[in-house]
Parts: sequence; structure tokens; C-alpha cells
Amino acid sequence: MRVLVAPDKFKGSLTAAEVAEAIARGLAEEGIESRVLPLADGGDGSVAAALSAGFTAHRVEVQDAEGHTHEATLASNADTAVVEVANTCGLATLTGGLAPMTSSTYGFGQAILAARDLGCTRLVLALGGSASTDGGAGMLAALGVRFNDAHGRLVAPSAATLNQITRIDSTALADLSGIELVIAGDVTNPLLGPEGAAAVFGPQKGLAPDHVAVLDHDLATFIRLLPELNGHSPHSLSIEPGAGAAGGLGFACRWLGGTRVPGADFFLDLLSFDDVLATCDVVITGEGSIDRQTLNGKLPAVVTHRSSPRPVHAVVGISFLEPADQTDLGLSSVHSLAEMTDLDTRSDPALSLTLAAMAGQRIGRQLHASSAPTSR
Repeated sequence: MRVLVAPDKFKGSLTAAEVAEAIARGLAEEGIESRVLPLADGGDGSVAAALSAGFTAHRVEVQDAEGHTHEATLASNADTAVVEVANTCGLATLTGGLAPMTSSTYGFGQAILAARDLGCTRLVLALGGSASTDGGAGMLAALGVRFNDAHGRLVAPSAATLNQITRIDSTALADLSGIELVIAGDVTNPLLGPEGAAAVFGPQKGLAPDHVAVLDHDLATFIRLLPELNGHSPHSLSIEPGAGAAGGLGFACRWLGGTRVPGADFFLDLLSFDDVLATCDVVITGEGSIDRQTLNGKLPAVVTHRSSPRPVHAVVGISFLEPADQTDLGLSSVHSLAEMTDLDTRSDPALSLTLAAMAGQRIGRQLHASSAPTSR
């Protein structure tokens, strides 16, 4: 029996690689061989997943969400580079608390330039874990777009300064021709309105309720000032599903010519999931939190679908699934760390690792029981 251990991260607690290795240790305690393949869906952890699959790491200096220079990592192979918001200028780079109005996506643009200079022909843009709601203006500034106020002065874009911009000049935009831009993610929100970036994701990043409508208005003004590029109307792009991802980076990346793809399926292909799966009999997947929304194309659902008819087990931080949901997902079993202890596993990575290994042992015992010959 060969088991493939292919989880996503447990957000805020464990990386996908840490989860996979812990489960594999538990399986080994039961004498079961496994292969680990940490996964991602286009959110934070995408670069780490690519590195685990054999991509090469490149350290680059970029600005974090607050404008301080730090080192971030991007990943590349012969023709593809992966850059992510999370490790360049995402929430994880904040040191002084949430900064919904002053944080910027400038560092993500710097990472894109660094990836371009590697000579790759495909650039994967992983947008999860954003700290900002600047419509991607910070990223565009790093790529050479100039933002001016009514007096002709340069404006450093952020949510707080969008209302100062009266003119946008894209003539010095960096040359990204010849590079396929892939926007990987599962967010389907538009840029503006009650389901838009400011209204839905702004409060999660610390945006005060009375600032939501103001920022939504400023984002609308920003897209009216932005010129057409490659025949795409900024307004038409702003109403597309996914335009509101990462505080509007989804919109700005589409303006650059990027193509949006379902993050989970794309990353499974990028990491050669099907090739690895072909050598395995059973799959273990998981994520930090699983609920009925997981059915809507989230990574465990995609893994389960693509693994059929092999049995798939899940190890998760916390489960909100009803028995019928588990059946609909096609999962053979779900092992929730939260149900294995009275302590808060989300704030205790060491405990989470121990429990993930225990879950691996439990699944190992299940597999032994299911494969044992029945007496007649």
C-alpha cells in the first residue's frame, strides 16, 4: 500500500510541508510507506509548495506591506516562476498591526520584475494573504506606472492616497511581453460594490466600517482614470469575477493581460499531482478549516475528485462538515485536530504537529483494518 500525503497549509499555524511531514510520520509509526506532496491553491504558501516540488528558490529584496525593505522568496523552474503576495507584501509582513489604509502592493510589483529578469516565459501570480486594498495601484507603480495629483506631484499609491490621484501615466510600464501571466486563485468577487474588495475583504484587513464606502468610491475613481491596455476597458475588467481578489490585485493583474485560472486545479497540474498520484493507492489531503464551502472548488474537493476512485482521507485543523457533506465530498474519513484536544491548536503549532502525526497513525490503523482479510 502506497499513500500520497497531499495537504494544503493550515493557515496561520502550519505550512503544507509541515502538515504533510507530520502525517507521514504518523503513517510510518504504523508501518505504512507514504510520499508527501505539499499543495497550494494560489494563496499564501504557493511558493513553498513549488519549492517542495523541486522549483529553485530565489531571494529578492522588495518592500513589505509597510514599505520597509526585506527579503522575499520566489520560485522558478526552466520556464515558470511563482510569485506570491503573502511573502512579499502580505499580512505576514506587517509588524505593527493591520494597516488597511497605508499598506501597499508595491513589493509584489518588484517581485514580478525580479521574476521577469529570470527569463521565464510563464509567471504565476499567487494573490492570497494580501494586506492591502489599493486596487493593485502599488504593484503598478513598481512596474513603472506614474500616479500624479492635481499639482503634478507623484503619489505613492495606497488605499489612503487613491483619492489624491488625478492623472495616471502608463507610458513607462515595464515590458512583460512574451510572458504568460497566470492569476491563480478561487476568489470570485468583483472589484466594486457590496461584494467587492472594500466591502467584503477590507474589514478582514482592519478597514473601519465607515471607510468601506469611501474606499469603494476611490477605487471606482481609480479605474476611471486608468487607461485602456491591450484593448481591455478597465471598467469591464473591474466587474469580472476575481477582480476583487487581494484588494483589487486581481483587477490590476487582468489589466496587465493576465489570465485567471482556478487556483487548486492549476497548482495540482503545476506540481505534477496526477503523475505522483499514479503510483499511489490512497490519498490524504487537508487544510486548516473545512466546511460546506469546500465543495465549491476548494483544494480538498479538487484533490478528492482527481483522486477517484482511490479512497481519500482528510486531516484538518477544524471541521464544520455534516455527515452528508463528507459524503458529498467523497471523503472516506475526516480527522479534526480540534476534536482531539481541548486546547487551541491554531495558536500552538507544536501541538498541531503532534496531533497531525496522531491523525496519521489513526488513518494508518484504518488502512490496516480495511485491508485485513475477513474470516469466513
